[in-house]
Amino acid sequence: MGEPERRLWRALREALPLARFRRQVPFGPYHVDFCAHGPRLIVEVDGDDHAGKTHQDAERTRFLRNEGYDVIRFGNTEVMTNIDGVVAMITSAIAHKARGRL
Repeated sequence: MGEPERRLWRALREALPLARFRRQVPFGPYHVDFCAHGPRLIVEVDGDDHAGKTHQDAERTRFLRNEGYDVIRFGNTEVMTNIDGVVAMITSAIAHKARGRL
């Protein structure tokens, strides 16, 4: 894991322990950065190299959504400069999914 992933991992464990995120979870031919199976949410942290991989990322996201998971992507810079905002967006996504199940 790079520094952005380590920073987000610490923040997820502190802010959202009940979501029970796991890291580097295998899904078919892929490994996702972070996954919470309860709310069926995947969080990906994309480095600069993802700028040229939009087609591959779209295929990957499509596969994961077909498995029943929502996918949220953040860039390394966003994680490093706005960790509170990133965690707030993840928290909101989990809350939104929980409301949908009621």
